[in-house]
Order: sequence, then structure tokens, then C-alpha cells
Amino acid sequence: MRIIVADHPLVSHKLTVLRQEQTPQPTFRLLIEELMTLLAYEATRDVRVDPMEIQTPVAQTTGVRLSEPLPLIVPILRAGLGMLEGMVKLVPTAEVGFLGMARDEETLEPVTYAERLPDSLEGRQCFVLDPMLATGGSLAAAIEFLFDRGADDVTAICVLGTPEGVEKIKEVAGDRNVTLVLASLDEGLDENAFIVPGLGDAGDRLYGTA
Repeated sequence: MRIIVADHPLVSHKLTVLRQEQTPQPTFRLLIEELMTLLAYEATRDVRVDPMEIQTPVAQTTGVRLSEPLPLIVPILRAGLGMLEGMVKLVPTAEVGFLGMARDEETLEPVTYAERLPDSLEGRQCFVLDPMLATGGSLAAAIEFLFDRGADDVTAICVLGTPEGVEKIKEVAGDRNVTLVLASLDEGLDENAFIVPGLGDAGDRLYGTA
């Protein structure tokens, strides 16, 4: 498994504002979207492309286009939705599927409550969006779900991660083609399995508590 922790001053700056408790909800949403675009740039470095002959105003040359089947972006509901717009701005031709996964706050185990994905993901590169990699249970379950559907390359993009979460993803990845992209690898988890220092509940800060 490959791990990329984004090392860029703009990533650090935006993440600092996201972490602050007093950052208002509209600003939080905007920063998640902007940060996602920066992370997506790193995450798509190995996106598959095919050569393409084109004519410029001056000469004929060879460029590239995204290979088919097109990449599939999969936000994990609900917090992953806040990352979606930043990703599709960078890859507007990608297709989008959805996975509804939540952590049972007592057992800390992931529960799948919804999915909207193609029946077969054979030959697909999939990009999973989930802001918080805490225990890693939900993201690991999502990655397993995508491989079971036939995906052969999964990249998970998270704002924050923990050493515990990273180990969980390594465990589920095995020798399969998995990449993990993070804006920050935080210290770890507290007694309630929340990320420290973290930024609170990303879903609540994006959408409120309803």
C-alpha cells in the first residue's frame, strides 16, 4: 500500500483554519472543497490515460485522455459529500457512485446502510472520499466492498488520518493496489475513538446535527 501525506503550505494553512473550533460552517464547507482539490491533484497522479492525436492551430501532436472505463468517485455518506465537489472540479468526466457507511458508536464497527454503484467495477480505478480516517473500520469496509465488486485499483482520500486507521487500511489492502492520501497524519485516538487533535465531527461541521 502506498501512503501520501500532502506536504504543501496551502494544505497546512487550510487545514489549520478547518481545525479551529470557531470556524463558521460556510467557511468550513468551502475549505473542505478547496482542500479536496489539492489532495485530488496528488491522488490522481497515476490516473490511467490513453494517447490521443490532436491538431493544434500550429501542428499535429499527441496528447492524452482519460482511459475507459472512466474513474469512479465514491464519497462515503454523509461527510464524504463535502469532498465531492472539489474532486469533480478536477476530474469532471469521472462518474460518481455513493456508499452510505456509518460507525456504530458503541461497537465502533462499520454499518452499510445505502449503496449506489455499478453492479461491476471490473477494470475501474476508484477514488473513495472520507474526511476522517479514525479507527479505519468504515473506510476499510468501503475498500473491501469496491474490490468485491471488481475494482482493481482503489485510492482513498482523507483529510485526517491516525496511525491506528492507517494500520487498519494496510490490513485490508494486503497486496492489492491501494493508495491512501492524507492532508495530515494526526497523533491518534482518544478514549472515545475521536481523532486527536482532529477537527471535531466533520459531518456535523459540514451539515449540522440534523
